[in-house]
Amino acid sequence: MTHAVLSLLKESRHPMRINLIGVAGSGMSGLALLLLALGHKVSGSDKATTTETDKLQKLGLQFYPGHTEKEVEDCDMVIYSSAIKPGNIAYEAAYKQGIPLVRRAEALAAVMANKKGVVVGGTHGKTTTSALTAHVLRQGGLKPSHYVGAEIPILGSNAHWDHEGELFVAEGDESDGTLVNFQPQHSIILNIEPEHLDFYDGIEAIKVVFRTLLSQTPGYWVHCAEDPVAREVCGGTENSVSYGWSRDHDFSANILAMKPDHSVFEVYHKDQLLGEATLGIPGKHNVSNALAAIALATKLGVAFESIQHALKTFRGARRRFEIRHSGERFTVVDDYGHHPSEIAATLATAKGLQPKRIVCVFQPHRYSRTQLLKKEFGAAFDDVDELFVTDVYAASEKPLPGVSGNTICEEVRAHDQARGVVRPPASFQFTPTLLQSRDKVGNALRPGDLLITLGAGNVHEIGRCISKDLPVLERLWETLEANGGGTAKLYEPMGRHTTFLIGGPAQYWVEPHTVAGFAEVVRYLRSASVPIRVIGRGSNLLVKDGGIRGAVIHPSKGEFEDVRVENGQLIAGVGARLKKIASAARNAGIGGLEWMEGVPGNLGGAIRMNAGAMGTEMSDNIVSVRFIAADGSIQEKPLSEIQHQYRSIPEFEERYIVGAVLKGKPATTEEIDVGLNASRVKRRTSQPVGASAGCIFKNPQLCGAGKLVDDLGLKGRRVGNAVVSQVHGNFIVNEGGATAREVLDLIGEIKEVAQHERGVQLELEVKVIGEAQPLPM
Repeated sequence: MTHAVLSLLKESRHPMRINLIGVAGSGMSGLALLLLALGHKVSGSDKATTTETDKLQKLGLQFYPGHTEKEVEDCDMVIYSSAIKPGNIAYEAAYKQGIPLVRRAEALAAVMANKKGVVVGGTHGKTTTSALTAHVLRQGGLKPSHYVGAEIPILGSNAHWDHEGELFVAEGDESDGTLVNFQPQHSIILNIEPEHLDFYDGIEAIKVVFRTLLSQTPGYWVHCAEDPVAREVCGGTENSVSYGWSRDHDFSANILAMKPDHSVFEVYHKDQLLGEATLGIPGKHNVSNALAAIALATKLGVAFESIQHALKTFRGARRRFEIRHSGERFTVVDDYGHHPSEIAATLATAKGLQPKRIVCVFQPHRYSRTQLLKKEFGAAFDDVDELFVTDVYAASEKPLPGVSGNTICEEVRAHDQARGVVRPPASFQFTPTLLQSRDKVGNALRPGDLLITLGAGNVHEIGRCISKDLPVLERLWETLEANGGGTAKLYEPMGRHTTFLIGGPAQYWVEPHTVAGFAEVVRYLRSASVPIRVIGRGSNLLVKDGGIRGAVIHPSKGEFEDVRVENGQLIAGVGARLKKIASAARNAGIGGLEWMEGVPGNLGGAIRMNAGAMGTEMSDNIVSVRFIAADGSIQEKPLSEIQHQYRSIPEFEERYIVGAVLKGKPATTEEIDVGLNASRVKRRTSQPVGASAGCIFKNPQLCGAGKLVDDLGLKGRRVGNAVVSQVHGNFIVNEGGATAREVLDLIGEIKEVAQHERGVQLELEVKVIGEAQPLPM
């Protein structure tokens, strides 16, 4: 019965009712386009709708979100993708009803039988070469139909049926042996390497499939003679057409220039120079792919002028060295490469762009491929400066014991050792999830870097997400460089910048070195509607695990760390450590600031919180505060015009402090040293040594918060790795790896007990900021 419906499909004279299970995939959606163009009534299902299914529905596809039994009712044929296995509800329904079940390649081969087919086969490079061939033949006036395994903007869609032309260019899939179903007029063989070894016994079995295809190809056998197996399988026959770099081949190229977005080369037909060509995509491997299209087009009579025009206007397939961001300081590229040799070729292209560094995120595709080609993968990343490997994209495979993304990292390490190369451990990291990878990779980027995402799964989401945030980062770097310098990063872990050592990433992290730079950064961020937060040392601060949306400005270096004495007063930058201010005051004989010795943090945070100790608070020492106003101007206010209260100076929540003038009182060095020592002793004896945010609660009227917690017997209470200090009840200590969620849950328990047993409503002194959930992908 299957043979009968395939015969009807080949004849294409009788419209049929055809259902495609897994229609959203690039291969199946293309087949649906062809079937609709041929006049068949087409339905299909998939887990979710996509832009492709939306487009197909407008053309007549009846779409079922999720697989159902209903979709196959009254069907003449059901086509299923390689991702669909027995047990699928629609597959089983068709089987029980006796409806012919047909694999994608079988259906495509039947559709091709209506035309003179051109099958493009090989281990890698098929999509780009298929698209190039279709585009060149179209520009040559031959009106080919095409079927390509990716979105091709210049072709309009991944598949197209042209009723006038007699040629049909199709990407052939060798992964499951179905390449033997095709009987094309011409074949293009790019390379033949050990791959899909979960299906094949070895390279000899793969050769058999390609030889079978060629035995069914009466026309040209265009092949890359630089590939030894392709040369062995295809060479030595009357209809064999070779191409490569040597003039000994039928067609060859001499590369003249490799540019970031194109390549220039001479084309030879044997010893005859056909002319110079410009290919609108970069990379030596793509010049080789272009030679395949040039060879076939020339043999079919297309004028070289038409070929030249086609190559120059070609812009490539989605996810084939696709530029996602191109700026002054950062470049992001996405590529589908997932086989060791195509990865090496793609990275060589990236290196040819001469970035300062290549940062790569690789997502292994299939457990079987990762296991069988692990050594080849280990040798494929020599051109990478920093490598991040996600976990394996299963592609419907079941996990294999001991095989993960870390397998690749181990093989890279072993390969480096074998060739005597020593790279820092951080040069290759296993970051299992896309979210982890996004944050670590984004944070690793430095000006001059090229980031490339590699893999056949969903790794491109990382590049898409980072590319969305890079325009702001580019402007931040531009602003800093024009105003005294500084640093800007993506996704900076806030746990690095809080005394609690807790906190998710800041979307943008900015460290200006000058007041002018700080002011310009604020002006730009406000104009771009990017939320702003300013933090200093990060004491008295708890950042939630999801991190902070928008920008975090950290003015701690350059002008902001300066402390000097003028006319008996201290002039300090917002980033100056309180201990440094106390030391400078001592050296100048200024007393009354000794309390700062025992308080962690810097000047900015101390002013905003009106911090204090030993009976003194920040407002007792302030003469005036210099700040950036809402309009971006730099202003200064005396203390008499600043409203302040216990543990808060509210007006500096939205105004950004850049420095202050501080006062004390004349004192001898001996008197000051007594106070400094007392401050040190008090901190050492009354506060825990571990990572904390300082006092968690404000002191209630009843008694000190620490004493209340002690009286309630809550010292030592814990949630996960967050624990109430045994030294001081108003401190929660991070014993290592605590999360903000654990701290907040512990705070909730303390507040509940205090309310229930003493009727006390505890208020937080520590400031809690940020998001519970991470920045979405």
